[in-house]
Amino acid sequence: MTGCRLTIHANTPGGSPRAVVLLLSLMVLLAGCGTRPDAGILEVSQQVASDTTPHTILVATTREPDTRPGTLFGRERSTGLNFAEATVSVPPTHEAGKIEWPSTPPGNPETDFTVRATQRLDDDTFRAALNAELAKRPKGKREVFVFIHGYNTRFPEALYRMVQLKHDSGLPHVAVLFTWASGGNVTDYLYDSNSATIARDGLERTLRMLAASNAEKVNVLAHSMGNWVLTETLRQIRISGRPLPERKIGVIAMAAPDLDVDVFKAQMRRAGKPKKPFILLVSRDDRALRASSLIAGGKQRLGAYEDEAELAELGAIVIDLTDISGTDAANHGKFAEIAQAAPELRSALQSLELRPQVSTTETTVDVVGNTAKAAVTFPLKILTAPLTALSNRQ
Repeated sequence: MTGCRLTIHANTPGGSPRAVVLLLSLMVLLAGCGTRPDAGILEVSQQVASDTTPHTILVATTREPDTRPGTLFGRERSTGLNFAEATVSVPPTHEAGKIEWPSTPPGNPETDFTVRATQRLDDDTFRAALNAELAKRPKGKREVFVFIHGYNTRFPEALYRMVQLKHDSGLPHVAVLFTWASGGNVTDYLYDSNSATIARDGLERTLRMLAASNAEKVNVLAHSMGNWVLTETLRQIRISGRPLPERKIGVIAMAAPDLDVDVFKAQMRRAGKPKKPFILLVSRDDRALRASSLIAGGKQRLGAYEDEAELAELGAIVIDLTDISGTDAANHGKFAEIAQAAPELRSALQSLELRPQVSTTETTVDVVGNTAKAAVTFPLKILTAPLTALSNRQ
């Protein structure tokens, strides 16, 4: 997203400027100021480039296939679940947290994210491809990383964001993109909300397929409205009486969740404190969630909720990203910027001393992400309850 600045003054949530506020907020903050990828951008490149880094992404989607060359999937909803596989290379000049889009397809692999191969899969070939990727990892490292994108996301954007997260994190997990039928336009908020709800069955089926595979752990990261799909699906699985194998459930992380905070609290109270707490990545300066809150009648969204201690008391681990400077105008994509620190953050969470505690504890941790150019320090505030998280630093 190119640099944009927007100043909005709205004194009352129900006042007459509300429609204008919503339109301007969403158009400028979420759509950005630059052009966006469209049909044909995923054209396969045959150009040889030995110093790039390829990543194989498995795709499960409720989008309808798009037969136009270089497109794969569009905005329309499918009546079933569709699968694909894509290999995308990352250029040696890549900057962490960014996506280097080609100006024209298929792009230059020396400077751009470039598609190297794609193929559509069915149920059986998806399972085979998944287990083949898992078999490339040694035992004890056979994990899956599922990414669920948010509102206003086109398929190429979802795919390349998955690639960026996989590349920057350096985690060896098999990457699985679950992409639902977002309209990919800022005016499609209601369409996207309904598409997210429709996607529940598709995500449940995907998670069950992953759990039934040779994967040792299934880790999930959802962003923005993707958290509505995730939480509704987990609730759906819970009440089905057929839970996922607990031993295979890894990290469940919710980044900037565009979810009514009352809905989340009600779900947590009904389900009880989870044995493996959700990890919530929140930021009080998220302007996109502020705009979403206006649509929701002024109710705070989970990703910008100010009472983090209350969320921690419900059994979540809350990671506050407010002190991290966002590179997008809306401060809605900070999760992507800290992907480079994922291994250290994961190790920090695992190495923190956890012991029973009555009160909520707040711990500030500096997590360092290494890039090709320099080390970058991210100041994170972690709140946990009823467990206390203590940094191993003095």
